[in-house]
This record gives sequence, C-alpha cells and structure tokens, in this order.
Amino acid sequence: MALVCLIMAVGTWWPELGLFKLFYQRVLRPAGLLKPDPQPDSPQPHLFAQGVGALFLAAATLSFAAQAVLLGWVLAWIVIVLATVNLVFGFCVGCFVYYQLQRRLGITVTLPMWKRA
Repeated sequence: MALVCLIMAVGTWWPELGLFKLFYQRVLRPAGLLKPDPQPDSPQPHLFAQGVGALFLAAATLSFAAQAVLLGWVLAWIVIVLATVNLVFGFCVGCFVYYQLQRRLGITVTLPMWKRA
C-alpha cells in the first residue's frame, strides 16, 4: 500500500513521471486491454484526484502502522472503490470534488508543475 501511495504521490507532483499513466499509455492501451474514451479536459482535476487518493493511502499506511487496522482498510477500500468506479463507469469522483470546490467555494487546487501536464 505504501508503494502504491508513493507511485500516486510522485505522479501527482511530477505528472510526466506518473507510473500508472505510463503503464496505461505504453502497455494497456497498445495491447487493447482498455478502450480509451478521451474527453477534452484539463489534467488538473485528475491530478487532484490522484493526490487525494495518495493522501488516503498515506493515512491508511499510517493507520496500519499504528495498529488501527480497520481504519486502514476502510481508507484503502475507499481508494479501491473510487478507482474502480472511474475505470468501469468513467466517472471520476475526485474530479467531481475538484470542480465542486471550484464552483461552490471558489477554491482552485493546483500545483505549478500541473501546467506542464
């Protein structure tokens, strides 16, 4: 879990190094295992969602280390379920939260390196 957290965090801070994104682009898509359905969109909401997932997995990892096993599994399963919803149904809950923060509260979450993504 800590490894997946690290991969997600690195991909959030440095999008060009996103291991899952590279794996999708270089292995899954060319092999025809996943059918791309590209939609015009900014990368920021997706990077935000990935960062939130990394934070949840970091909290899960710390929970396991603190012997709070149930909390660790709840946090980990939240990430698993939301990633599955995104993959199967094409709905990114983290992106939805990003847009709602912006629309309802005027909060725009961004990092300087996201402009290059």
